[in-house]
Amino acid sequence: MARSKFSASVMAAVLAGLVLTGCGRTGTDSDKRNLDRFTAEEIYKRGEFELENSRKPEDAVFYFAEVERLYPYSEWAKRALIMQAYSNHRAQNYEEARGAAQRFIDTYPGDEDAAYAQYLLALSYYDQIDEVGRDQGLTFQALQSLRSVIEQYPNSEYARSAILKFDLAFDHLAGKEMEIGRYYLKRGHYAAAINRFRVVVEEFQTTTQTPEALLRLVEAYLALGLTDEAQTAGAILGYNFQSSPFYGDAYGQLRGRGLAPEVRGDNWLTNVYRQMIQGRWL
Repeated sequence: MARSKFSASVMAAVLAGLVLTGCGRTGTDSDKRNLDRFTAEEIYKRGEFELENSRKPEDAVFYFAEVERLYPYSEWAKRALIMQAYSNHRAQNYEEARGAAQRFIDTYPGDEDAAYAQYLLALSYYDQIDEVGRDQGLTFQALQSLRSVIEQYPNSEYARSAILKFDLAFDHLAGKEMEIGRYYLKRGHYAAAINRFRVVVEEFQTTTQTPEALLRLVEAYLALGLTDEAQTAGAILGYNFQSSPFYGDAYGQLRGRGLAPEVRGDNWLTNVYRQMIQGRWL
């Protein structure tokens, strides 16, 4: 039964595509005049046909936009709007995808597809996250949008995917801090390096960057002769990541100075130790 319904849907899309073949794909004024003669469903089906068969998802966007223009506030216009967001995202027209998705959310906030629109909005930022070395403004926007999916639609099918992508984007930001910290450390700017690694340990401690951040803190503090901080960083690293190669490196550096990875003194790292390992927040 499901197979026959699917076949009927495909056939309808194909027929609509054949009916509208004369309209072309370029989106000219002539095309728009021709489309006035067709129903919203026929134009929508042509958009589906283009999306399935054209190498350019933009070809589909034109037809979905025409449904919205010619038949505003109709059920087909609502469907066409979410398909505009999807088609633009496939075409990597991320700004246009965000615009269509946001319009859908604003116009149909209670619709069952609102969760998908919010997810597409988040993806339009997430898929633009570049390599670590570039500005991370888009990463922040991706995190905010992904959090909206998680918090507003926790029971939707998109929440789990949003959580996974949120974690990856969060790790990406931590990676940016690590890159800058390593730059300073290599050039002997130890205080500046420590500030970056501290951000990772305090604000991004759930990411994969934390073990290396603790190792680099050991290195930087040893270079400055601040052994209490170096030993405490090594203790945290050993407690949480003893199997990590970063711990082996930190342990070797401490032992080379006749030191051991243990909590020493009263500093920001001893506070981290109390909170993370002993569970004492006061």
